[in-house]
Amino acid sequence: MVSPVIKEIENKYKKKEITAFAVGDTISVSVKIIEGTKERIQNFEGIVIARKGGGIGETFKVRKLVQGIGIEKTFPLHSDKISKIKVIKTGKIRRAKLYYLRGRVGSRATKVAEKATAKAK
Repeated sequence: MVSPVIKEIENKYKKKEITAFAVGDTISVSVKIIEGTKERIQNFEGIVIARKGGGIGETFKVRKLVQGIGIEKTFPLHSDKISKIKVIKTGKIRRAKLYYLRGRVGSRATKVAEKATAKAK
């Protein structure tokens, strides 16, 4: 049971407009980076390998390959640092977590099959 006080706080900090994405999708996350007095936006593009939690504590993990080395970042879904999430491809998967991609080597082995959409047919 969640108390009404906690629900009120969650509703206050919860983002209203969130792009729908799932595990296996290739997404681009635009992150606000503050360096001194300057602020810029940096994109991180990769495959969503996990989503955890619920409410304002929900996080997702994105993995990409850079020069053959896997890089993973965990983002809080409702963070103010995330300015935009853009879905590039939707993946066709049968798992809730794609941690098996960590053991695969090479760019072709770490690909996820793309889901057929109504436009593609």
